[in-house]
Amino acid sequence: MIAAPIHIAGERLMLDPAGVLHWPARRLLCVADLHFEKGSALATRGRLLPPYDTRETIARLLPLLRRYGPRHIVFLGDSFHDAEGSARMAEPDRTALLAAFAGIEVTWVAGNHDPTPPAGLPGAAVEELRDGPLVFRHIPQPRATGEIAGHLHPRATAPTRAGGVARPCFVSDGRRVLMPAFGAYTGGLDAGDPAIATLFPRGGRAFLIGSERLYSFPLAPRRASLPKDLTSFGSGQAELPLSVTARLRNG
Repeated sequence: MIAAPIHIAGERLMLDPAGVLHWPARRLLCVADLHFEKGSALATRGRLLPPYDTRETIARLLPLLRRYGPRHIVFLGDSFHDAEGSARMAEPDRTALLAAFAGIEVTWVAGNHDPTPPAGLPGAAVEELRDGPLVFRHIPQPRATGEIAGHLHPRATAPTRAGGVARPCFVSDGRRVLMPAFGAYTGGLDAGDPAIATLFPRGGRAFLIGSERLYSFPLAPRRASLPKDLTSFGSGQAELPLSVTARLRNG
């Protein structure tokens, strides 16, 4: 996979197509919105889904830990779908995480779904984490700078000659990064929705997740009129060539 470099508050960060952020200078890996045990949470309300979302999410996470070898991993809130999620986690899944976290500093940022730290797993629980010029928090704050946040599960649709291609995405304007949701059962909110667009009043860039790389295109300022060569889904985005469209659809 080919990660994309960006600079936030003077720091070089890498956006990985798997949907995680790597900070090489700190050997820090950041992951947002895993929503472990969402399937079991829904089952308690009579909505039966295959109960394998936690295992699938862990299976996606473990290769990234091997690839980056982080000293520190930051989970950016809503790591579990509810406060009791860690208690429902199957022992094989818990064991896999315990083994994966050996020798790694783990930080659990509080989310709105999981305001308390997970039981039976190592790590420190914090409301937010400040490290140098960057702040890691769950819910993005207006006018923040140097912010890495989750919560909103951004998703964008790239208009192409073959039709729109919708994928989870990172959103950044050089001042903050809004992270995509990592969990297997997480949905997405369109990047043109006011909840996201108002965080980027001067516009920004969406980094659409593909199978091996990210596909970047501009998001116009929220109140700006759109040029004729841009297609709107709430904020502007440039058309991608057909070759890129094919790779996105196959990825």
